[in-house]
Amino acid sequence: MVASVTDHDKQPISETRADTPTLDKSGSRVREMFRQIAPRYDAMNHLLSLSIDRYWRWRTVRQLRIKEDLPVLDTCTGTGDLAIAIAKKSPISVSVIGSDFCHAMLEIARRKRSPKTSSESIEFIEADSQALPFPENTFQCVTVAFGLRNVTDTDQGLREMTRVSVPGGQVVVLEFSQPRMIGLKQLYGFYFRNVLPRIGQWFARNDKSAYTYLPESVGQFPDGQALADRMIAAGLRDVQFTPLTFGVATIYQGTKPTDGEA
Repeated sequence: MVASVTDHDKQPISETRADTPTLDKSGSRVREMFRQIAPRYDAMNHLLSLSIDRYWRWRTVRQLRIKEDLPVLDTCTGTGDLAIAIAKKSPISVSVIGSDFCHAMLEIARRKRSPKTSSESIEFIEADSQALPFPENTFQCVTVAFGLRNVTDTDQGLREMTRVSVPGGQVVVLEFSQPRMIGLKQLYGFYFRNVLPRIGQWFARNDKSAYTYLPESVGQFPDGQALADRMIAAGLRDVQFTPLTFGVATIYQGTKPTDGEA
């Protein structure tokens, strides 16, 4: 199912309920958390998602309309899985950049680079997604996978992704969401609140709060139309979202307007 959202469809942007404790998403907190879990991050992700995260990234890459020459940016790239997958699909003339503000995660991403990628180059740089060190109108596609909810200011992160995209370029977000189906919704909630944190804590012994943070961050993050609204507010048009695996994850995509469409 693909849902389209236009300016006429916009609803007030939902905020965290007043009775929900505020999650600490400060840059220093999130950076330190990922530094602690970096060595086991990939193994934990594949285990806790039953390796479905690989399929979700594959679906995301399929959404990209990659052309010759212009570069592609993957923000909050972490250990680089999506950036590397994009590079494998891209023409040899396309440069792929993965950016993240956690040095430890980037070190792992650099070690995972494969000479078999068809892209001429793939580079990983340390950068804050809320203040990307790139000029306006640089990238044909700007992506983020499972990282937007960790950005302190979600709206600023989306504005930066839009700013560095070329007019007519794609902005694509892959993020966890919450199933709506009765039964599955309750099962998903039980797994996220009870099973996932216990398994995650067993792996992430240096920071046992990391996989308590995950369900809390997903529960407090907007999904579906609420996140699509924020993408429109960031300056994107033709925003669509596609739920994956019964709504456990969702792909969102929008287009930066050309000069005549602004």
